[in-house]
Amino acid sequence: MASTKPKVGETVEWSTSQGKTTGTVVRKVTHTAKVEGHTAKATQAEPQYEVKSSKTGKTAIHKPGALKRSG
Repeated sequence: MASTKPKVGETVEWSTSQGKTTGTVVRKVTHTAKVEGHTAKATQAEPQYEVKSSKTGKTAIHKPGALKRSG
C-alpha cells in the first residue's frame, strides 16, 4: 500500500512474528497514541493506521507501508 493509503473499513494484511495476519482498518491515527502497550508517534503529515486482527480481535497501529490490501 505504499502508493495508496488504507481506508477505514478496508481489509488489509501485515506481517507479525507468527506470520501474515489479516484484519480491518479501524481508524486513521494522526497523533501520538497507545495501543496494546505500544506507543505510535503519528502526525498529520505521517499518519498511521489502527487495525483489528480478524483472528484474535486485538488492535495494533501500523505505518501505511506495513499494510497491504488483502484479497
